[in-house]
Amino acid sequence: MSEKIITHGQLEIYRKAFETALVIFELTSKFPREETYSLTDQIRRSSRSVCANLAEAWRKRRYEAAFISKLHDVEAEAAETQTWLEFALACGYIKREVASDLSSDERIIGTVVGMINHADSWVLPSGRR
Repeated sequence: MSEKIITHGQLEIYRKAFETALVIFELTSKFPREETYSLTDQIRRSSRSVCANLAEAWRKRRYEAAFISKLHDVEAEAAETQTWLEFALACGYIKREVASDLSSDERIIGTVVGMINHADSWVLPSGRR
């Protein structure tokens, strides 16, 4: 954190998660039609939810418990996305290399866990926005 981060969009983890969600959107557009309301919908929803929950966590950093709670939601959505990627791989919808690259969401999960473990360095001091 060398420069002051003002918005969630400046967070490296947010940018990585957003990029991952866009790649997943593109990949899932090639999934079979019968997966539209199951795998396609689920993986798109969970990957986007990582970003949305990061944005919410950022705005809740006035209160450590609320911030940490929302970061736990981020971690859960990233893990769910990994699970859907495993299904997409097992069904032959994506290649192993693609699944591995996208499952580097492990970096996202690792960063989130680090933020949880060091929440005090992210939470705003009283009276600051």
